[in-house]
Amino acid sequence: MAAPVLKDHLIPWTSTIPANKGKPATLFVRERNGTKPNKPREPVLMLHGRSVPALAGFDLQHGTYSWATFLAEAGYDVFVMDLQGSGRSTRPEMDDPRNVNPAQKPLLDVHPGGASGPVQYASQLDNSQSNWDEVHKVITYIKDLTGASKAHLIGWSAAAQQLGPYAIRHKENVKSLLLLAPIFPPNGRQSKPGTRWDPPVQLPQSEPASVFGFPMTLTTKAGFTTAWDRDVKCHKQREEGMVDVVWDAIMENDAVGAKWGPDVAGKPSGVVRVKNQYWWGWNSTTVPLDDILGSDVPVLIIYGDLDSTVNTPANLGLLHFSVPALYDAIPGAHKLMFRIACAGHQILWERQANAVHRMSRQWLKDGTAEDLAKGSYFLDEDGVLTPMD
Repeated sequence: MAAPVLKDHLIPWTSTIPANKGKPATLFVRERNGTKPNKPREPVLMLHGRSVPALAGFDLQHGTYSWATFLAEAGYDVFVMDLQGSGRSTRPEMDDPRNVNPAQKPLLDVHPGGASGPVQYASQLDNSQSNWDEVHKVITYIKDLTGASKAHLIGWSAAAQQLGPYAIRHKENVKSLLLLAPIFPPNGRQSKPGTRWDPPVQLPQSEPASVFGFPMTLTTKAGFTTAWDRDVKCHKQREEGMVDVVWDAIMENDAVGAKWGPDVAGKPSGVVRVKNQYWWGWNSTTVPLDDILGSDVPVLIIYGDLDSTVNTPANLGLLHFSVPALYDAIPGAHKLMFRIACAGHQILWERQANAVHRMSRQWLKDGTAEDLAKGSYFLDEDGVLTPMD
């Protein structure tokens, strides 16, 4: 069997982010084309979450963890994209260490230094509309390149905020939607009154300054490790040494961030530069719009039963997240959800990644997984399915 063809695309883009609006930008997309001889190209677009660059999440070159390679070897033309502010795409206002959250500036005292001055762009960076614009640009590019009329969409974590609304607004471009560990705030920010998708505030946001008065935050390796460890509660849930493997992959996709951070033996430990965003339009009001999700666009949801990120207490306001609430809000009948045992929010780098890969291949092929097309199920460690409806 021929290996999938790898090609990296740098897509020219005129930015709609306020920080560099109207200026040239670049959207990075990696393609792994596994289309079989004499078969039409069937594109799959994979989108990252809030903080981890796309290649580290979907194309980790370690063992069998590359989801993109797995799907390409199954015959799909797989595209992995970075939004602006992440990975290898343009990162407006993010190369200046003074533009980090002021509370985190001590992390940069030694490497790179020079962070102590005032923030040079005192607002948050990207937003829902700029994200939707960039997804649309890449999907249009993919359709033109492959000749396909639609693409399958796969999103991890906060990518639900981009891909869910996009599928509702552009069902003509979307064949199916797979959301892994989706972030869904049932009471999330609404659009401007009287509109469906317009921002509820003037952008960019700058107040309160402690939340929106800077374009990026930082995540250290210690913070990354602590967050992942919080969800690791099963025997052999995570392969030994995976934290280092994944961190190195993240650093490989953030050349600037890799040179920043606390000093370790005379060298920077590295940090993840995370864009500060303002999102709206993904909530229990928007999901049912026009009865598209679950009908025109079939939806598969997968999440781990140990995931402490996607299901949070109801009293947290905008930070109340609920995967079951997303499933319940989807109006159509062609919706399928799996809660997987012994898996956390970083499921793509854990033992149960194999289950995710398997289910996704089945889903893309015929709109089913584990021979099921609808319903909510728990998959235990022995592979036994139990209905949750």
